[in-house]
Amino acid sequence: QVQVVESGGGLVQAGDSLRLSCAASGRIFGTYVMGWFRQAPGKEREFVAAINRSGSSTSYADSVKGRFTISRDNVQNTVYLYMNSLKPEDTAVYYCAARSGVEVLSGPRDYNYWGQGTQVIVSS
Repeated sequence: QVQVVESGGGLVQAGDSLRLSCAASGRIFGTYVMGWFRQAPGKEREFVAAINRSGSSTSYADSVKGRFTISRDNVQNTVYLYMNSLKPEDTAVYYCAARSGVEVLSGPRDYNYWGQGTQVIVSS
């Protein structure tokens, strides 16, 4: 099993940047595909980005492509989400998730372990 804890959320203005971190427990962090999801009030949880076990392959939602970057450090057991050019529509609770397996998938049901989330608010 793995436990994940997100941090780095906050209140920013449109156009600003923010870095989210997700610290994972366990010595087998490198065996998990990691993903970021978000959920805005009244909306379904949606995929943001994911990264494979080695960090060599990533996937992004169209809405964040070119603005967000996911990366991971398998020594520090941490995955990051760098968010640039933030927009008010990026406002949501951001969740880090881990899945056992090899494939980089975008469905929330494909992920086994979830953090509690960190709030990001982007003001216009």
